[in-house]
Amino acid sequence: MTKEELKIKIAELLPAATLDETGEWLNVSVDPNDWLLLAQQLRTDPTLFFDYLFCLTCIDWKTHLTMVYHLSSTKHRHNIVIKSKLDRNKPEIETVSAIWRTAGFHEREVYEMFGVNFLNHPDLRLLILPDGWEGKNPLRKDFEDTVNMIKL
Repeated sequence: MTKEELKIKIAELLPAATLDETGEWLNVSVDPNDWLLLAQQLRTDPTLFFDYLFCLTCIDWKTHLTMVYHLSSTKHRHNIVIKSKLDRNKPEIETVSAIWRTAGFHEREVYEMFGVNFLNHPDLRLLILPDGWEGKNPLRKDFEDTVNMIKL
């Protein structure tokens, strides 16, 4: 599908989505409450068939957090970027680990580094950091490293 065709299809699936086509791939901004349903549709719709989640990360803007998902269809060879703005004080969004298995580990990493709670995740616990780092979220801009005295 071309970027224009993807834009039309996404607008049909979720009229509330904000579409930005200025980059290489179509960027779709969705409300966190709409994310799970859209994710299921992106994965199962035969004309879209986004079967590969190849990147899942978070951005700290100091005022809010943004979840970013990069999806690809290995069948149709098209790509899309989904973004969802989260409340900095209570960042949470539904897990997509049941839709794309790769999300399981990526969500655990974002959980420990940024403090995003992935609702209904089957195993949300620290992935990389040792015990005692729960809730410290070292990639957030308000993190203070007392040992190395780094402040962003």
